[in-house]
Amino acid sequence: MKSGTKKQPKDLAEDALSVSQVTARVKDHLESRFTDVWITGEVTNLVTAGSGHIYLGLKDETALLRSVIWRGTRASLAIEPTDGMEVVCHGRIEVYPPRGSYQLTIDRCHALGTGTLETKLRELHARLEDEGLFSVTRKQNLPKYPRRIGLITSTSGAAVSDFLKTLVSRWPIADVVLCPSRVQGAGAAEELASSLLKAGQLTPPLDAIAIVRGGGSLEDLWSFNEEILVRAVAESRIPIISGIGHEIDISLVDLVADVRGLTPTDAAIHIAVERQQMLDHLGLSGQRLNKELIQRVTSTRHRLNRIATARPLAFPHHNISAARQHLLEKALRLQRQGSQKLKQSKDELSSMAALLEANSPLKLLSKGYSVTTNAKTKEAIDSWYQAPPGTTIITKLAHGELHSRVERSIDTSHHKTSAHVE
Repeated sequence: MKSGTKKQPKDLAEDALSVSQVTARVKDHLESRFTDVWITGEVTNLVTAGSGHIYLGLKDETALLRSVIWRGTRASLAIEPTDGMEVVCHGRIEVYPPRGSYQLTIDRCHALGTGTLETKLRELHARLEDEGLFSVTRKQNLPKYPRRIGLITSTSGAAVSDFLKTLVSRWPIADVVLCPSRVQGAGAAEELASSLLKAGQLTPPLDAIAIVRGGGSLEDLWSFNEEILVRAVAESRIPIISGIGHEIDISLVDLVADVRGLTPTDAAIHIAVERQQMLDHLGLSGQRLNKELIQRVTSTRHRLNRIATARPLAFPHHNISAARQHLLEKALRLQRQGSQKLKQSKDELSSMAALLEANSPLKLLSKGYSVTTNAKTKEAIDSWYQAPPGTTIITKLAHGELHSRVERSIDTSHHKTSAHVE
């Protein structure tokens, strides 16, 4: 080929790289240089896919970086990002050849500062407080002597050993039911709430439940500020004590729990009395009961002695003789009163009989009097107008009756006559 002659397209194609080759070189270059990178930005366009993967963008004033959080990584994140949150993420840059794009694959995510989290915390606190979830009136008392205690925490943290060590030294007779759960990272709040629900359904039932974990930053403790867990604690019918973080750490679970322990150890102290304290109390109670028993026995013995030396017991026959004499006198008096009452009743009965005899209608009839009644109505007739002419009457005599019909009735006071006309 002569110098200065332009290459033909066919010749250029022989020297050109394919799309796959260029993409492969870019992939090797980027992925080899950005295997361990921290990036800050604002979360935007966050989407959680049905597969569980999270797709989002990280942006600043002039650029946007597509990013992804694979489902298997979500559980280990300190906090799950949301739209608008300022975060600092760790991961690696990966190229996706089919689209010719690159993205940040995130394996760690933290809120940038605490401003965003504190804003969310204040908003949720205000809303739940308006609902009365933090009211003292809804809190339950811890049992004084619990026999079955539920413990919800991570089995890998120091909190579980701190709690159990303190509890066993103070109240070794209690049975502890461990309900293991993650206490940090995405999904931990849901897991804690699920463990709490299961603990509330155990048989035999628990007397109290402790929710504990060690200290950490606001981000580390964020699961205990999640609404799903706060509401689960509020709805528990079993008294709950919290022991989350250090004394200065206060979460929403601390506020809604029936009792707040400053630490896991402090929670164990609150939930059970100290064994020695209990033994001392029992010892003092035993001494007090023994003293009271001796005093009562002594007092009762004195009373029995006084009763035994009293006249009724010392000379019982005197009381019996006096009682017998009293009963005899009352019997004689009742007998006299009864005879008098019987005689009086007989006299009254004789008087009444004589009076009835004197006023008896039959007595009057025997003297020539009679009683006239209307044969139809059976009513007694004592006036002329009750028996107009034609009325059938019955006249009762001392011996027998007369049946007759009125022919004439006369009013003797006014000399009026009423005659029967056929």
